[in-house]
Amino acid sequence: MPQLPAVTITDFSQLPDRGGIEARGHVDSVLILPSNQAPEYAVLVAAQPAPPGGRRGTVPRIRLVFIGQRRVPGIDAGTMLAFRGTVGVVDNIHTIYNPSYEILPAIEDNE
Repeated sequence: MPQLPAVTITDFSQLPDRGGIEARGHVDSVLILPSNQAPEYAVLVAAQPAPPGGRRGTVPRIRLVFIGQRRVPGIDAGTMLAFRGTVGVVDNIHTIYNPSYEILPAIEDNE
């Protein structure tokens, strides 16, 4: 069966409830589970990085879940990612399980 092309998303408020997407964003937070639960590493990603001092309101986010992993090297809070996968809504949060991803270099202001 041919794979449908992924939709490129730049505004996370426009995420579809189902379907293939590709996007990029900044890891806002990491969920670490207790060692007695099945291995799963989950991160919440926002389209824009949090400003200094943190966010003052809510922003649309997507959850990326890596099943079978307790840790994904290089993916921590603040990491910029390009990712691709099939999105669905789980517990009212847009979620992709085991996405394809690329860690992107941080953009620095040299002013």
